[in-house]
Amino acid sequence: MSKWFIALFFSIITSNALWAQDGNLEIKGTGTDLYLEHTVVPKESFFSVGRLYNIAPKEIAAYNHLQLAAGLKVGEALKIPMNKNNFTQTGALARGEALVPVYHNVEAGETLYRLGVNYDKVALTSLKKWNRLSSDEVSVGQPMIIGYLKVNKSQSVLANRKAAPVVEATAVVPQKEEKTVVKKPEVVAVAEPAVKNAEAVKAASNGAANVKTDESKVPVPQVKTRRSIYFSGGYFKNLYNQQTANKVQTDNNGVGGVFKSTSGWQDGKYYCFSNDAAPGSVLKITDNATGKNIYVKVLDAIPDIKQNSGLSIVISNAASDELGVGENKFDCIVSFAK
Repeated sequence: MSKWFIALFFSIITSNALWAQDGNLEIKGTGTDLYLEHTVVPKESFFSVGRLYNIAPKEIAAYNHLQLAAGLKVGEALKIPMNKNNFTQTGALARGEALVPVYHNVEAGETLYRLGVNYDKVALTSLKKWNRLSSDEVSVGQPMIIGYLKVNKSQSVLANRKAAPVVEATAVVPQKEEKTVVKKPEVVAVAEPAVKNAEAVKAASNGAANVKTDESKVPVPQVKTRRSIYFSGGYFKNLYNQQTANKVQTDNNGVGGVFKSTSGWQDGKYYCFSNDAAPGSVLKITDNATGKNIYVKVLDAIPDIKQNSGLSIVISNAASDELGVGENKFDCIVSFAK
């Protein structure tokens, strides 16, 4: 068999595989039962498809309830199982392997938290890092990386696939929001510590000026680490007023909790989990002790874990910081429009 014929043969096989997998690899299923869909093209077999997705041919046959010896038919739809050998959400990688992003297109009503739960409890921090998100918001139709297919560089043409362009997220419930100008936090120094140098103390008591002191004996002033910038209740205050205009407002007394998030510290965009309001709606939280208000946007229902037992609202730590309740449970009033 001539060399040019062999080269042509493999060129056809490679082209077929690329044609069959044009576009993003879209994940299907939930939890740990995840898979990709593949349509069989001419010249493909269980073995060539297995090499493409880094999975044993017998696993593909078993997952699709097919007989390995019967082969494949052109146009046949296969489900390619994602398991510990060919799928990762930690970035673990062996020598000679490449990571290929797999995506989920956000559907109506889905949130970043819900995506994490549906896809094997992947951490929100990982989802935000992979998709370059600066907040916890996602938009309908947005392609979201939820993990990576591991393939052999020398056996799979998918190894050359590039990630889709990053799409900036917008709110699940689109609303026009006024832009907030955020000033850089000011560094605030505490009061000057007492001077230990005896000569300086004596001179200060006599009202002397320009006294030379031994700087090695003068403590360095401490810098205030807590932020000195607040947002008058938060970025979503105007949106709350829009949502509650000409509607009946409900005020519920309850107990609030706090979750950690990177959102809100620089832009005042505060978020929460709530079982009483739909994702995308904005709630007003009033601290019973001080009467202070903040405005938070609902991400999803309150996670069903032990630490959230008995809570009616869970707000981000940036929100709790502005409210002045720290990271402990607090009594509050939750207000929203029905």
